[in-house]
Amino acid sequence: MSAILLAVVGLGAFAAGYFIYSRFIGERIFQLDPDFETPAHTYEDGVDYVPTNRWVLWGHHFTSVAGAAPIVGPAIGVIWGWLPAFLWVTLGTIFFAGVHDAGALWASIRNKGDSIGALTETVVGKRARSLFMIVIFLLLLMVNAVFAIIIAGLFVDVPSSVIPAWFVIAVALSIGWLLYRKGVPLLWPSLIALVLLYGSMFVGEVVPVSLPDGVVAGLEAPAVWVIILFVYAAIASLLPVWLLLQPRDYINGIQLFVGLAIFFGAVMLANPTVVAPAYNTAVPDDVPPLLPLLFVTIACGAISGFHGLVSSGTTSKQLNKESDVRFVGYLGSVGEGALALAAIVACTAGFATMAEWESYYDTFAAGGIPAFVQGGGGIISEGLGLPVGFSETLLAVMAVLFAATTMDTGVRLQRYIVQEWGRIYRIPALTGRGVSTVVVVVLCLALAFGAGDEAGTGGLVIWPLFGTTNQLLAGLTLLILSVLLMKLGRAVVYTLAPMVFLLFMTVLALLVQLADFWRAGDYFLLFLDLVILGAAIWVGLEALATLRRARAEQKEQERVEVGTD
Repeated sequence: MSAILLAVVGLGAFAAGYFIYSRFIGERIFQLDPDFETPAHTYEDGVDYVPTNRWVLWGHHFTSVAGAAPIVGPAIGVIWGWLPAFLWVTLGTIFFAGVHDAGALWASIRNKGDSIGALTETVVGKRARSLFMIVIFLLLLMVNAVFAIIIAGLFVDVPSSVIPAWFVIAVALSIGWLLYRKGVPLLWPSLIALVLLYGSMFVGEVVPVSLPDGVVAGLEAPAVWVIILFVYAAIASLLPVWLLLQPRDYINGIQLFVGLAIFFGAVMLANPTVVAPAYNTAVPDDVPPLLPLLFVTIACGAISGFHGLVSSGTTSKQLNKESDVRFVGYLGSVGEGALALAAIVACTAGFATMAEWESYYDTFAAGGIPAFVQGGGGIISEGLGLPVGFSETLLAVMAVLFAATTMDTGVRLQRYIVQEWGRIYRIPALTGRGVSTVVVVVLCLALAFGAGDEAGTGGLVIWPLFGTTNQLLAGLTLLILSVLLMKLGRAVVYTLAPMVFLLFMTVLALLVQLADFWRAGDYFLLFLDLVILGAAIWVGLEALATLRRARAEQKEQERVEVGTD
């Protein structure tokens, strides 16, 4: 089958989802009001609450949610065949992710910019909120540790990506200063930044950067990169959002769409053949069952609980108008779906033959970013005539920048949680930005270095739980949205139906993983699995009880209104 057909059908479905379905959800369900005063205006402080141009904010939101996961998940998930991965990414983006992301953003805006964790207390109760915050904190811990290790691995495997990945920080700081301190219009800084970024990729090809092993305390190069990345993330999370986070994410958003345009343009010109089977009946022995593992292996790119954290954690504090929820929230999920689609095409049509694809995907862990970089680089080189090395650098830098911006946001969100706990439990030291950031970074480094056989690889040990925790959080967020909508007397089927499907598949996956961890004697993951499963079930039961009460109150209100008439 031609990869062009896969790309055209997928992108066409995403466009229909945004222009038709998101309009219906925005107007009929969330009832977005352009005149509603958003928290960015109500609580403007120049640090976290900053009214922001919707294009700039879309860039921040999109690149914060579109980390490495929408590449890693689909690049692994195609081992079951391209069709299950394709259907889950397209349908999940339109009917699950878009509603989830926009819904979390809308709910936060309507509740003083509260995070989805804090919102749980308002909608359900204090106990549910405490349990929900534990699930959120564990997910962020996994996100930050895993993404740091993924970036470190890319720096080692593709040393030409190092210079452009760090150069973008200087460009972002310059743009932030020009936009917010000098009032320069957005267009020219954007174009200049894009040219400089792609120019730095050519420099990276000429001057690749590699760290020697043992340069810091005898650690190997990947471990050193992990430390450097967390030092950077700590500093970045403390800076005002307008100075680095917003402009960096905006630049990354632009370069992603340029990168996707280059990739899909190369697909149209090269017309590669999808050599992978639609449904793989000869999977390697270590591959788990498609049901339910497909729906947690491919999380970001279909639906992701992390998106709700970003929507309600940082994006809601910067939204200028409530009517921008569709553009920032729903379209942000569509952009990530397009990235996941590109990963599917790269990893199924980027190989010359079926035999070559089968040889590469000989184990469940064989896919991931290396498959995306290798397959996608080959397609770009063939379609556009660019050198293979530069094509692979382009894709590697894309993955690094997205993972890094997710780390920036993730550390900032974890800091918010620690500060919130400091206020709740009256621990003044934890309420400060500096101490709370140090606590977060230390815990992330402890996970990265404390588990696994080699220093700085521990985050990958908990990868099996990352997807399930992520999807569990998404399901719980949809449950909270359903309760909120029911209390407002609005239709809940558009959040409740995806919630039921997602929670069923995710809890089933957690149970499957529990059995696997027990058989393997992996008691660390077994313990984490039990904590996450127990907290999720507890929150779910309390939210369902609240949902039933809200439904009963709604029926009583309708009965009173009928009696009055």
